[in-house]
Amino acid sequence: MEVNSELMVKEGENGSSHSSRNASVERGPGRDRQSDTSDSETTDIRRINHQPGTGDGRYDPNKFRLHFEKESKEEVERRKKIAREKILKQVAEKELEIDMNQIYPEEKGLNFPRRPSWHYNMQREELLRKEEKSFLEYLQALHSKNPPGTLSHFEHNLETWRQLWRVMEMSDVILLIVDIRYPVLQFPPALYHYITGELKKYIILVLNKVDLCPSPLVLAWKHYMTKQFPHLHCVCFTSHPGQPYTTLLQKKRIRKKVGWNGGGPIHIMRACQEITAGRVDLSSWEKKIKRDAVAMRTEGDQADDGVESVLMEHNSDIGMEMNSPTQELYKDGVLTLGCIGFPNVGKSSVLNSLVGRKVVSVSRTPGHTKYFQTYYLTPTVKLCDCPGLVFPSQVDKQLQILAGIYPVSQLQEPYSSVGYLCERTNFLPVLKLTHPDHSPETPHDSSTQDWTAWDVCEAWAEKRGYKTAKAARNDVYRAANSLLRLAIDGRICLCLQPPGYTESKDEWESHPDLAEISALQGRTDEEREREDDEDESSSELEEDDRDADDDEDADGDDEDDTVKADRKGLTLNMFSVLGENECA
Repeated sequence: MEVNSELMVKEGENGSSHSSRNASVERGPGRDRQSDTSDSETTDIRRINHQPGTGDGRYDPNKFRLHFEKESKEEVERRKKIAREKILKQVAEKELEIDMNQIYPEEKGLNFPRRPSWHYNMQREELLRKEEKSFLEYLQALHSKNPPGTLSHFEHNLETWRQLWRVMEMSDVILLIVDIRYPVLQFPPALYHYITGELKKYIILVLNKVDLCPSPLVLAWKHYMTKQFPHLHCVCFTSHPGQPYTTLLQKKRIRKKVGWNGGGPIHIMRACQEITAGRVDLSSWEKKIKRDAVAMRTEGDQADDGVESVLMEHNSDIGMEMNSPTQELYKDGVLTLGCIGFPNVGKSSVLNSLVGRKVVSVSRTPGHTKYFQTYYLTPTVKLCDCPGLVFPSQVDKQLQILAGIYPVSQLQEPYSSVGYLCERTNFLPVLKLTHPDHSPETPHDSSTQDWTAWDVCEAWAEKRGYKTAKAARNDVYRAANSLLRLAIDGRICLCLQPPGYTESKDEWESHPDLAEISALQGRTDEEREREDDEDESSSELEEDDRDADDDEDADGDDEDDTVKADRKGLTLNMFSVLGENECA
């Protein structure tokens, strides 16, 4: 397959414009025409999350934009047709079990682009040309082993891959952050083997958002990953201990303050202690975590009072291009941690918890972190952050969307992903929908009626009052996006399972390590026992709830607090006001 060099040079173009947002489709007999306001434009590469420029030429805010291969108009229309016609059927729980080799089959060459060899005598322009040539060859080799339509969405922006190279070269230990609901989607084996084999460095796998997953399943995933990858250090993490949501449309997750003792940060610190084996003094880090935990309990949030300032260093890409890939480990007695993860795995939330105060705005929009940035936690520990990266795989694209890897607001066709979700969750009791074909004269029992993905979206649009501006029809496109956001945020919770989990569930539910997971989640034994019952029922939609699913480009759970603090002058997010070259 020929790969066009325009993949990397058309940085200024916006491939995500909505040119076809007034299209509509005809429903069956007796149905109103409902509006489908999705985007039908097609180009080779879709550039996601376009940001306005600064106007002074110093800094390009779109340098690390997500670049995904765009699907054909025919494929998009085919899936829309299926969404309108296919009757949804609940899949067996066994179908939620996914093995790593299903996502990253070894024979398909699902690697990631490597930085080509270089030497200090090379000019910068020569190095960049060599990297571009190597990247094109990588794409050609990848497509030669994977026929069209078999690959998932993955990153086509060389600038973002360059950031990964820099972070891996600069770091002593890599923090690879995944969402506990979809860990096998977000853990590329090729990356593990490269870091532990070629670079001879350590990986700490951070299973994030464990509060969104049942405790036995968290434990099962932890054991599965460590068994598959023996050199892996695996820790569980949550920035939101306690029950995640009390109502379906609740804007913020509940944060349980009483008894919180540092949670995930202390586990990451202990893993680093085991890895460094005394070669780095981490005592100051441990003291910082304990101080932050006290401030968390007493202040109710990560306040500035009583917490030392964290030195932030903003790095330009130019200043990192000629870094040595074989740098000395723990140079000058400093441990450098590199943070890597797919978009929307909660990487910024992990950073905020480790730093102890908000220096990165948290977003549920994939590709939100735009710059290379370094945080000095203590004199002996620093963090290097990398923009979210999507590795090539063979995961179903609908599942990829539910995992938050592709921005919902940019979807051309969200309906098939809604169908995928509904076939794997008990959606009717949760959403309390009325079938669009329901007649007021007949008794209402939605569970006995056949549903399509389109029916679900239409019923949700009716329930939420989503109407098109001109014709006041049910806006099914907006409804579909709304449902996907509820799933991404964990309000409608889909969790994958490791192989064999269904048969061994009883063993995991009585495992001796379960109490430790529950303590990290901030749940008591009684709360854990109620989980299964609560999964089968829905919290009522309260009139006072903010419509958390209604803001297309809303940021995630913690950003409201950051914005409020900024407006009050309490905390300033440095990276929202500094251009790339101003802190180099």
